[in-house]
Amino acid sequence: MSLIENEISKRKQRTHGDDEILIGKGGYIAPDDYLWRDILSAVVLKKPVLLKGPTGAGKTKLAESVSAVFAQPMQSVNCSVDLDAEALLGFKTLVQKDGQSVIEFVEGPVVTAMKKGHILYIDEINMAKAETLPILHSALDYRRMMTNPFTGEVIQAHPDFSVISAINEGYIGTAPMNEALKNRFIAYPVPYLTGDQLAELWNREFPEASTELKSFMLHLAADLMKQVENGLLSEEAASIRSLLDATALSAHMDPMRAVNYAIAEKLEDESERELFRDLANTWIK
Repeated sequence: MSLIENEISKRKQRTHGDDEILIGKGGYIAPDDYLWRDILSAVVLKKPVLLKGPTGAGKTKLAESVSAVFAQPMQSVNCSVDLDAEALLGFKTLVQKDGQSVIEFVEGPVVTAMKKGHILYIDEINMAKAETLPILHSALDYRRMMTNPFTGEVIQAHPDFSVISAINEGYIGTAPMNEALKNRFIAYPVPYLTGDQLAELWNREFPEASTELKSFMLHLAADLMKQVENGLLSEEAASIRSLLDATALSAHMDPMRAVNYAIAEKLEDESERELFRDLANTWIK
């Protein structure tokens, strides 16, 4: 039994009680033969994982699939410029006990994941302010511990505690990651699916869809990727998530209207919208 299979077996034997509802459903399809197992290797070795890729490429689905394969609950943090230490670690609040007001600490996702051995998923980590995240440094490196500044408690991470972060580089509102923070991660590129993997995804998600509709969406996806590579379209135009949304809408309306609502109308540049519609019209029968 390999190291990965052994760790999967070990973690699956743990019970998580009510927290089992936080276990991901899985379903990620890897773009090649090795990315999935390479990421699992990092998780097994207790290395924080950084998923780098465009929006809609499946980074969150990948994290949920790691949660599913290990049967391990996942705590999620959605970063923004408003993210603060309380959102990460928890906060103090007044509660009534035996007729008296007492202060209790409500644990946040980081503390919960460290204590219970959950996966901590930090989405869009480069949206957070640079001064917010250094509080995690000691939890992300070899020490795997931290001192909670709100309670003074020293928290040693559970052996199963794992960290997966996702980053969309170059998007509005993002900033380059602090080098000290980035250095604690193993970084993996997560590209959009293409070819056979993309066809597999469509066949799985839309088994009842017509061959013509799936062919339209797959040809459109390929054309969009070419235009992204040529610099004529922004990456969001080729979002797999948006193409899936368009396919779902197409069960209830004309496919051209569906792709217009799900993709074209979200593009900021009018020339990009026109190019997108021209490409889509090429494949409409």
